[in-house]
Amino acid sequence: MRKFLTVLQFELVTYFKNKTYIITTVGVALLVAVLMFLPNFVDISSLLGTDDTKIESIIDTPDTDSATDIQDSRVMAIYDEASVITDESLLAALFPATSWHNASSVDEVKELVNKSEAEAGFVIHSATSFDFYVLNKSLFNNSSSQFQTILSTLLKQKYCEEHGLNVEELDSVYYAPIEVKEQVLGKDSAQNYWYCYALVILVFMIVILYGNMIAISVTSEKSNRSIEVLVTSTNPAYLLFGKVIAGCIASLLQCGIILGTTLAGYQFNAEKWNYQLDMFLNIPGSVLMTFSLFGLGGFLFFAFIYGAVGALVSKTEDVSKSSGGIQMIIMIVYFAVLFQLQNVDGIVIKVASFLPISSYSAMFVRVAMGKVAAWEVAASLILLYGSILGIGILGAKIYRMGTLRYGNPIKFTQVFKFLKQQ
Repeated sequence: MRKFLTVLQFELVTYFKNKTYIITTVGVALLVAVLMFLPNFVDISSLLGTDDTKIESIIDTPDTDSATDIQDSRVMAIYDEASVITDESLLAALFPATSWHNASSVDEVKELVNKSEAEAGFVIHSATSFDFYVLNKSLFNNSSSQFQTILSTLLKQKYCEEHGLNVEELDSVYYAPIEVKEQVLGKDSAQNYWYCYALVILVFMIVILYGNMIAISVTSEKSNRSIEVLVTSTNPAYLLFGKVIAGCIASLLQCGIILGTTLAGYQFNAEKWNYQLDMFLNIPGSVLMTFSLFGLGGFLFFAFIYGAVGALVSKTEDVSKSSGGIQMIIMIVYFAVLFQLQNVDGIVIKVASFLPISSYSAMFVRVAMGKVAAWEVAASLILLYGSILGIGILGAKIYRMGTLRYGNPIKFTQVFKFLKQQ
């Protein structure tokens, strides 16, 4: 045990003396702390959508120069060949801060859009048909649907006039306000989706980053022959367990400092942020606890595998080649869980939450967004940590076999043959 603690201490000191580790941890923590406290010193209401001053001033003083500048901030082209638009107030209502260029032909509309002299163009063929022209359509461009609303409104007004109906009375019934009080008795998946998404990415990055660091550390010792001295002075299992647990502690410390600073800073300033980041940073304690337990387990599980793989090669440049299969498994799990976030009670994620290779990310997603019994969490946790113990013992044997073998990377068929003999 004393030799194991010596190895653990040495590996931890190596991490904590690493300038990249220190700068990354302290730098990112300070950056997020400054960001979380930013609303106390800088007015960010415009970014949060809570600043109504400019809008009110435009309404109160529509003839000022500032109002005119804002009104002419973008240009739209329109060619109304059927003379459908009779009420231009609808254009101003649905397209604020927009000036309209009345084109004389379809070609003129296309030319204005192609030359970026108009943001978009509309060619109206009839009350129920129009063409929409845009040079490059952005992801959130909804101009077409807004213009469709205008034509629908005009069509409704015309119908009411022809049949002697009152438009305001019809709208008061058709658009009557409905009072709704949502009572979520279980989990609100819409509210919890984004922080689950972020946590899945976080645990994926930790496993990949620190797993590779452990594998490279093992290979480096093997390539410079220092492993020959180490294995003769202590049990090879101590070396592997020391590296893995040291990497686990270092990653927990780094992740804990950064994530803790972010969550604490936001909780302290949530009101200043107008609670806009709740979907990302208002994480329940039960989810954080589950994330910690399963994230730690997932890291240990793959870290032992990475450590064993590192012992199978003699050059650091061969590590990525030998660990490709592991990374492929991690990537498959990563995408499978992300794609199932909208179906957390489905069979795929239920099965994944019990498999040691995937439960580290699938189970806390179920806890956050789905329906899961306490016994399921306990059973998955036992399976995960039991598998860690088994993979740790197996990894130690592979590590012992591979440390003193040099030359070409050891093939997995040779590893299986060795384990079978053992």
